[in-house]
Amino acid sequence: MEINKLDSTVSASPQIVPADIAQIRAAGFRSIICNRPDGEGSDQPGFAEIEQAARDAGIVARYVPVTAGQISDADVAEFNAALADLPRPVLAYCRSGTRSATLWSFHAAGTRPMTDILAATKAAGYDMNGVARRIANGGRTPTDTGDASYDVVIVGAGAGGISVAASLKSRKPDLQIAVIDPADVHYYQPGWTMVGAGVFDAQQTAKTMGSLIPRGVTWIKSAVAAFEPDRNAVILEGCRVVKYDRLVVCPGLKLDWDQVAGLKDTLGRNGVTSNYRYDLAPYTWQLVQKLKQGRAIFTQPPMPIKCAGAPQKAMYLSGDAWFRNGALGNIDIQFMNAGGVLFGVKDYVPALMKYVDKYDATLNFFHNLIAIDGPGKTATFRVAKPDTDATEVTVDFDMIHVCPPQVAPDFIRVSPLADAAGWVDVDQATLRHKHHDNIWALGDVMNAPNAKTAAAARKQAPTVAENIVADLDGRSAVAQYDGYGSCPLTVERGKIVLAEFGYGGVLKPSFPSVLLDGTKPTRAAWFLKERMLPPIYWQAMLRGKEWMAKPEPLKAAAK
Repeated sequence: MEINKLDSTVSASPQIVPADIAQIRAAGFRSIICNRPDGEGSDQPGFAEIEQAARDAGIVARYVPVTAGQISDADVAEFNAALADLPRPVLAYCRSGTRSATLWSFHAAGTRPMTDILAATKAAGYDMNGVARRIANGGRTPTDTGDASYDVVIVGAGAGGISVAASLKSRKPDLQIAVIDPADVHYYQPGWTMVGAGVFDAQQTAKTMGSLIPRGVTWIKSAVAAFEPDRNAVILEGCRVVKYDRLVVCPGLKLDWDQVAGLKDTLGRNGVTSNYRYDLAPYTWQLVQKLKQGRAIFTQPPMPIKCAGAPQKAMYLSGDAWFRNGALGNIDIQFMNAGGVLFGVKDYVPALMKYVDKYDATLNFFHNLIAIDGPGKTATFRVAKPDTDATEVTVDFDMIHVCPPQVAPDFIRVSPLADAAGWVDVDQATLRHKHHDNIWALGDVMNAPNAKTAAAARKQAPTVAENIVADLDGRSAVAQYDGYGSCPLTVERGKIVLAEFGYGGVLKPSFPSVLLDGTKPTRAAWFLKERMLPPIYWQAMLRGKEWMAKPEPLKAAAK
């Protein structure tokens, strides 16, 4: 692990894991401060896991979470109080260490010259010049000038961000593009369902971010704090400022584990798992293999969520494993869905119901998970059926697969780019912002009424790229997105119901029905999911090769 010394008693580091605690103790640290909110990343252990490992090693751990790039006076005060209270030396950590170094810089500003603070943080590997400007500007980051400027700035290097960067570069190679993302690793998240079923290894779904950023595109490894669209500025953590001519916003969404009481404290143990986290998907398969009798619960929260079929995919593949090993007759499968239907596009429901019957799964609609007692092996649901008073029911479990509630990232929800519900407000055809003409959005974070899937981003990226190029050339939008999304519903090992649809649930099959009928379970669809889609993702979509994803001409422009 990486430990960066700020002064004689305080150091900063990137995200730590429980296995690092022995090294931290050996280095002499007596306390740990966590400055990273739980649920910020899909590969992030919760603070409860860190705290338990620290306690076992005789180290005090304190939770002082700070939203990336949004450090307030209250955050600084809480950090100062923690430093005053905890035994030293102290190791503070966040995603990269930048938030912790920023908090320390504000802490030290009252007693040390700014030149000393800048020298110390620079030696530790952190650029705090933006913090110095904020302090000198009375606590506000000035955005009249920037630390860097680009033709196009892309916020987020997930499926949408890297794809749109590659598509733009393929159209205009000389375009100056920057991608902003703090993550070191890029994940093929659609593969985690297969990890949870023992089909893929987790490592198959991860590649270093640096290996995927398109050639000629600048990677700014930082988190975004805020947007100032009237000044064409993005403010980063550490109070640095990046200016743009055009902006693309696609940071994905946030897994809000905090909405379920007790969930964070029991994830990864006590039979509580989730394929929505990289490090937990293998635990799903461990639980499935181990369970020979008892109750298995699979939950789905209120929409929107990414890959709306993923909660039931976990149920089907687990049921198939129990069917194959002979345990199914001794396992009570319960699907707890906060919504009122099994799947939002009715054409696919008959095929899915055959598997619900095959695995003898009980469907419980309008059941929303609100609390988990891991050691007690109980889950509590709020039951809110139409035209009835809401009630609560507590159910025992031996295994529970949780799909967490999901929201837009904090820095999006509080920004001037968001609608009343917190999502980036775009025209659903052109994906251009409704109020800022030089801003576009794609992926899970925007408010178009489509399924939030990687397949949707595959279609959206060329649309955004085509429309940005048209705008650069002084033309109106020329491409439109039709709401396409795909959900390969893994109903058993070897067969998939390939749901493909657009806005309004209109079916959008990619293949003639004689080759692949998406409304029925087929081996061809499984082959596509297992063998074809991963290389298409890594080697085509993220490289700007728009196979079966050419942008559709905007109807108004085509006349």
